[in-house]
Amino acid sequence: MSDLLVKLYELPDPAPFLERAASHGVEVRRPLAPDRYAVVNWVSRHFGDRWGGESAMAFSGHPIGCFVAANAGGEIVGFACYNATFKGFFGPTGVLDNWRGKSVGTALLASALHALSESGHAYAIIGGVSEETSPYYEQTVGAIPIPGSTPGPYRPKLIG
Repeated sequence: MSDLLVKLYELPDPAPFLERAASHGVEVRRPLAPDRYAVVNWVSRHFGDRWGGESAMAFSGHPIGCFVAANAGGEIVGFACYNATFKGFFGPTGVLDNWRGKSVGTALLASALHALSESGHAYAIIGGVSEETSPYYEQTVGAIPIPGSTPGPYRPKLIG
């Protein structure tokens, strides 16, 4: 698992991804502070406590460094964070299995990367990307592997 580098000044327009997600009844938006526990608990339940902890950290910034995808009933179906554990990093991100293939993840990715760009970053790092998902990021946002970035800045997890 290596880190990837993304040029934020050459991002694709997020509108087509947001429109495709919307055509499936999904709205991508930045959650509000009162949504914190709903988002963090959902992330922990579906993707584990480590990602839940990172999503909690994303709520410490202003603006909040997180986007969620919600269906028409307001149920969360996906999320994407940035500036969570490390500044300038994208992630974690996840979409429920039954909502994949509907541009939900790409709409979340584009929203978060554009937010990083708007906050003054020229580049972003996508941390700890698997060999299976690396081509997606390379094709979607022009990400390139950072040589020597394995294992990256993440330390072995603590056991409590």
